[in-house]
Amino acid sequence: MNKESVLHFFTALAAKMPQPKTELRYLNPYTLVVAVSLSAQATDVSVNKATDALFKIVKSPQAMVALGEAKLKNYIKTIGLYNMKAKNVIAMSQMLIDEHGGEVPRDRAALEKLPGVGRKTANVVMNEAFGIPTIAVDTHVFRVANRTGLAPGHNVREVEDKLMKVVPKKFLSGAHHWLILHGRYTCKARKPDCPNCVVRKDCEYPDKTV
Repeated sequence: MNKESVLHFFTALAAKMPQPKTELRYLNPYTLVVAVSLSAQATDVSVNKATDALFKIVKSPQAMVALGEAKLKNYIKTIGLYNMKAKNVIAMSQMLIDEHGGEVPRDRAALEKLPGVGRKTANVVMNEAFGIPTIAVDTHVFRVANRTGLAPGHNVREVEDKLMKVVPKKFLSGAHHWLILHGRYTCKARKPDCPNCVVRKDCEYPDKTV
């Protein structure tokens, strides 16, 4: 996809979704980290159902540590891999207290040192909580980037690096959300909704649906 097509691509997505944001519900940077870490291999809907009740009583790492791993499991047991996730959330919360004064760091390296936080989660937190122009590549972003010809790559890091190069600066902050939402609701895995796609003209996918 050439520069002109990329510009048209994001201009169209921005017009459709002027203020894109994560569909995970959270209260502050800390609860965002928790929600994103819980969302690995799970849907945002399932995470929101669990955290709606959890975040009524837990809004800080101190409160999470006080809650404890066993009680946390009761809140998140409907989410896949909840045993491991509960262990990581408690360990992550304790590390935030011990090493960061209970505050979520803005630095990628510091974020990635937290238990249960990888590059994708760090990118989401940096972008959503602190407005840093990063792009988290999940399954939706990976599919859209490859299928449309926007930033084809063999792995998530390759796609991320390409997106950071090709996305116009003025669209960088929202690119992550536009691509996720476009992949979730329009450029779907099994059958993309090409007839109702706002970037159809710029998309290079050869097997568009009719």
